[in-house]
Amino acid sequence: MIDQDFIDELLVKHEYLSLVSHEDCLTLSCNRDHWLNFASYLSLEETFDLLVDLTAIDHGEDAEVRFSVVCHYYSRVHHDYIRVHVECASNENPEILSISSVYPSADWHERETFDMFGIRFTNHPNMKRILMWDEYPYFPLRKEFPLAGIDTPLPAPDVVEVTDASVEPAPMMGGPFVSSGSGPMSDSEPRAKDESWTEKSEKPV
Repeated sequence: MIDQDFIDELLVKHEYLSLVSHEDCLTLSCNRDHWLNFASYLSLEETFDLLVDLTAIDHGEDAEVRFSVVCHYYSRVHHDYIRVHVECASNENPEILSISSVYPSADWHERETFDMFGIRFTNHPNMKRILMWDEYPYFPLRKEFPLAGIDTPLPAPDVVEVTDASVEPAPMMGGPFVSSGSGPMSDSEPRAKDESWTEKSEKPV
């Protein structure tokens, strides 16, 4: 079980860590130079041998540090989670070391994060897109990417020839969608910000 003594000892032993405000599981910020070493320490020394997920946050184009990577680790001994944040060095060409050498399951998580956010994981064994095709010009989970998507030519000429189709934006009736961010989840479901138009009634100009 993770208690205050465990947290205090962890912070003393690893000076590159800092505590992040949290309401659920222990959340730590890790210096990117120690990112891989700390992942190895958690796996080998502290029994956090299960990588639950790995994703990223785009803090916005105006943020001083735009991108950070987030991992959730689980210990089958402690029966608890640790969440670790690490900031990417560059806002224009974000990259960070791969932890797939420590957690093999990170392989696909990192590829998906690269595909959706454009964050490159150095030393990854196969750093290429996993959902979109290689030449796709966008990163769909970045803040500037529109919720409805972008009309994009299909990459396969044979598919285009048969279907006469392109990748069209998803219909977003009344979007963009927003939630209150407060109160019970049942009351915070995303709602259309502008309900004056739908797919059947065009948006007023």
